[in-house]
Amino acid sequence: MKEEITEHTQIIFKSYSDLVEQEIEEPLWAFVLDKENRLYQIDSIPFYTSLVASNDIVFADIDPDTKQLVYQKTVSYSGHSTIQVVMNDECITMEEVRDIFTKMRCVSEVVNEDFFVMDIPEDIDYKQVKAELDRLEAEEKIEYAEPSLSDVHRKQTEV
Repeated sequence: MKEEITEHTQIIFKSYSDLVEQEIEEPLWAFVLDKENRLYQIDSIPFYTSLVASNDIVFADIDPDTKQLVYQKTVSYSGHSTIQVVMNDECITMEEVRDIFTKMRCVSEVVNEDFFVMDIPEDIDYKQVKAELDRLEAEEKIEYAEPSLSDVHRKQTEV
């Protein structure tokens, strides 16, 4: 039987966010996989950080000044994707939009009253999710970005 990983820690991700147009430091929760070798599995949906997604395995090191764990590199990609969604239309609620994607098994987390992020697991057909995102965007109900689109999902949408 596989041992359950239960120890959590926070890792600081430093990057430039195109969404907020500034340098950011975003803390993400992660499971401790191997403390000695500083390997962690992301257990959050990144709000602003690009090129990392839930379940990715990352290497992080202690910053000598702040004593915080800071992301250094991704060791293994999970196949998950992260999508940022901004609400545009007051005729549809955020909950209605989130429900559409929940039915497709996409977990989401609210950032503020008009912005949420979604985690797309690797076994989800992204072509269907993208079709719904494109429809809602064409109807000017949302705008969306794909800051971390996995190779699996990218291939599903190639023509």
